Amino acid sequence: QEQLVESGGGLVQAGGSLRLSCAASGRTFKMYRMGWFRQAPGKEREFVAAISWNGQSTYYADSVKGRFTISRDNSKNTVFLQMNSLKAEDTAVYYCAARWGGVSPMESNNYDYWGQGTQVTVSS
Repeated sequence: QEQLVESGGGLVQAGGSLRLSCAASGRTFKMYRMGWFRQAPGKEREFVAAISWNGQSTYYADSVKGRFTISRDNSKNTVFLQMNSLKAEDTAVYYCAARWGGVSPMESNNYDYWGQGTQVTVSS
C-alpha cells in the first residue's frame, strides 16, 4: 500500500515557478504509474500530468503542455511536478496519485492511491 504526501505548494505571482513533490512510503513505488491532478474551487478534479513507472513516458493536459514537467526519482520514492510560467487559472489544490493498472493515465478512476493535496495559488 502506498501513502502519498505532497509538498511544495504556495503563493506565487503570475509568471513564476513552483516545484511540487510527492513522497511515497511504500516499497513498491517504482512499480506504480504516477499522476498529478488538480481541483479548483467549484470545479471538478482534472488531469494535469502523468508518468510511467520508469519515467520514459509522460502525458500532459493541453492546458499545461510546455509549461509543466513531470519527473520521478525511484531511488527516492518521489515524483515531481515542475510548474513554470504559472497563470492565475493554475490556482487549485494539486494531488498526486498512484495507479497500478488501467489504460488511460488521464482518468482519475484508474488511480488507486491519492495524497492529501497541496494548495497552489497564483496571483495575477
